[in-house]
Amino acid sequence: MSKIISIVGARPQFIKAVSVSRAIKEFSRKKHGPGIKEIIVHTDQHYDYNMNDVFFKELRLRRPDYNLGVGSQSHGRQTAMMLERIESVLVKTKPDLILVYGDTNSTLAGALAAKKL
Repeated sequence: MSKIISIVGARPQFIKAVSVSRAIKEFSRKKHGPGIKEIIVHTDQHYDYNMNDVFFKELRLRRPDYNLGVGSQSHGRQTAMMLERIESVLVKTKPDLILVYGDTNSTLAGALAAKKL
């Protein structure tokens, strides 16, 4: 079974990740090969109800496997905290593929962590 990590953290990423998550679930349900396990990592870049929870609820995106709890910080500090915490998750889970969406601090941190590992 392959493992894919989807790294999200902001409103536009939740919207994009829904379609990908559904496709992964459908692919695995139809048993095309050994299947895929998706692991959702939420950096918590957007953390209030209207910028976060409402999308998980309304779009029926399953809750993240990891919520990194970064919250509001300066851009440098927020990205550094995300990078450190994402790296820990990647080392622990050893994914086969990492998906990042968009152009936010979450995307930058996820891409850096993936590249360095």
